[in-house]
Amino acid sequence: MNNLIQILEAKTPLKKEHIQNILKLLDEGSTIPFIARYRKELTGGASDDILRDFEVIYESSKKLLERKEEVSRLISERADLNPVLIKSINEAQTLRVLEDIYRPFKEKKSSRSTTAMANGLSPLANILQSARLSETEFKNKAKEFLRGKVSSIEEAIKGAQDILAERYSEQPRERETIRNSMMRFGNLDVKKAKGFNEKGLYTKLAEHSEKVAYIPSHRFLAIMRAVKEKELSAKISIDTKRIEENIKTYKIPRHASSSDKFLFAAYKDGLKRLLLPSIEREVMSELKQKADLAALNVFGKNLNQLLMTPPVSKRVILAADPAFRSGCKLAVIDENGSYLEHAVVYPTEPRNDYEASKKVVLALTKKYNIKAVAIGNGTASRETQEFFARLNSDENAQLNYTVVSEAGASVYSASALAALEYPNLDVTIRGAISIGQRLRDPMAALVKIDPKSLGIGQYQHDVDQKLLEKKLNDVTGDLVNRIGVDLNSASATLLSHVAGIGIKIAQNIVTYKDEHGNFKHKAQLLKVKGLGAKAYEQAAGFIRIKEGKSIFDNSGIHPESYKIASKLENLDLNNIDVALKSQELGVGKETLRDIINELQKPGFDPREDLPPIPFKEGLTDIKMLKEGSFVSGVVRNIADFGAFVDIGLKNDGMIHISKMSEKRISHPLEILCINQFLPQIEVVSIDLEKGKIGLSLNFS
Repeated sequence: MNNLIQILEAKTPLKKEHIQNILKLLDEGSTIPFIARYRKELTGGASDDILRDFEVIYESSKKLLERKEEVSRLISERADLNPVLIKSINEAQTLRVLEDIYRPFKEKKSSRSTTAMANGLSPLANILQSARLSETEFKNKAKEFLRGKVSSIEEAIKGAQDILAERYSEQPRERETIRNSMMRFGNLDVKKAKGFNEKGLYTKLAEHSEKVAYIPSHRFLAIMRAVKEKELSAKISIDTKRIEENIKTYKIPRHASSSDKFLFAAYKDGLKRLLLPSIEREVMSELKQKADLAALNVFGKNLNQLLMTPPVSKRVILAADPAFRSGCKLAVIDENGSYLEHAVVYPTEPRNDYEASKKVVLALTKKYNIKAVAIGNGTASRETQEFFARLNSDENAQLNYTVVSEAGASVYSASALAALEYPNLDVTIRGAISIGQRLRDPMAALVKIDPKSLGIGQYQHDVDQKLLEKKLNDVTGDLVNRIGVDLNSASATLLSHVAGIGIKIAQNIVTYKDEHGNFKHKAQLLKVKGLGAKAYEQAAGFIRIKEGKSIFDNSGIHPESYKIASKLENLDLNNIDVALKSQELGVGKETLRDIINELQKPGFDPREDLPPIPFKEGLTDIKMLKEGSFVSGVVRNIADFGAFVDIGLKNDGMIHISKMSEKRISHPLEILCINQFLPQIEVVSIDLEKGKIGLSLNFS
């Protein structure tokens, strides 16, 4: 444990005492959101982001220490675990270095080297490695090994060379040197493969060469996707002549006699046949891991911003899922998110039935006092927006509308969850409901959809899926717990992201509420099947009961602090000496500050501080656009190379990173975020045939 704590001290910004406290809390079953929010005194106020990073470093460090013990044991079983090896193992900072140390001691698979050793050629290999004999002397020595399956001098020498080739390829120092050289100076060379499509997606990547050290993660993932689809091939090239000269200089003994040509040939073979391909695979794997982490980071930030989109509350919403032939599906959602009614209208081609569509929408508007419309951004979206714009103009309908991303709506509508929630409705109506719900409360609606289907991030289907799933769960969980969840209205899916509550307990909570009515106070949770004291401790602070018995139940104050909170109710919260009061009440200063903040803003939703969703009454047709004109739009997705902006057309426009700021930026996330409204964007390029629009924020 001491070794682990020392490693964590070196790799994290946390103090030793805080590290020890965090490890103890994790061992006791505490969750990251709970530790970050309610145990600040024990962690030095570490945020959930810092604790998530700590968790990753902790797991990898623990794995490294465990592997060190295993490698030491395995080597001791097969060879002499001498002080030099012990020192190397103890000093290894990564699994990669540790595996290099262990490689020579691994049980060998069948190879040219193992065959040669089985034929008794190891002593001849040792003689060759010493390079003390002349060529003639060495050949004469090789005659002594002509037995069994070795029938000629050439076979004996070749076998000895095979043994040395493998020895060379397994030396940790050589592997690390070549690996560093490949990472720093290697080129990733991309060529057309047999399945290359001259008019496909990868035309700009074909015949491409780029320094391994500088290749952007999004481009590497694109290349690897093309390789997987057999359109491109990719190989890392390196200056092998320079490595060969180094072999002659540093690997061939200075006293070498004329047999050194056999020795150099062995090392050269080990380099090209074994070492370079092995290191290339490792470097490719490392590049993939780095690209995955970069993509996951972008995906996580995009998801966080998407789920943080402010809800449209206190309005009845008309959701519209546009289509041409099958009609525009409408669904009415009340202020609490409950489905009320649906209809289908045909305001666009091929029917163009404006009058009948108008009557249906106006009737629903009058019946439910609808003030907001959520229109999906898929097929026929622009035409449907035109219909509502005309309706507002002709009938003064005052139906402010906004475009909502449909990404994932069809996935949700066909899911078992949607069938459970709306068993008697067609999948198309469920899709419309999903569009409306994600406007009313984006977080509550979007947690029901596989994040990979939300159309955010980059190459999410190409990254490590286990890491992706963990990242998404962490981001969603941290955000859900930061905002808080209404216990009496939340779905089981949303509740399952609350700290300490999984999907089974979440379903039990919903079942309990259905059977016993709304929860009146948080302690009732202890009556839910499967929800014990530990789960209650973890979850209680993150749930809200709007009309509970205690006013604290609609806050982020943990029940363990209710007594302290009650002593503050009648005080002037703006003039409390936190240091003095914390001593008086026997509570930590960080905890006291949080309690005061909660009392000052009861029921506060942090999303309320963000700019509201923009509604509009008109739109722009791509045929009306021209280079130099200006549009407004909403950021829908952010990648390493740019941002995609919904400007009211079928396809999003794209702002390249070079067009975002007059100052150099390293990533679009420095200045943009998901669902950010951009009131003025310049159109810099239009491709009518492909429906592509280039946008820019660089204008004076």
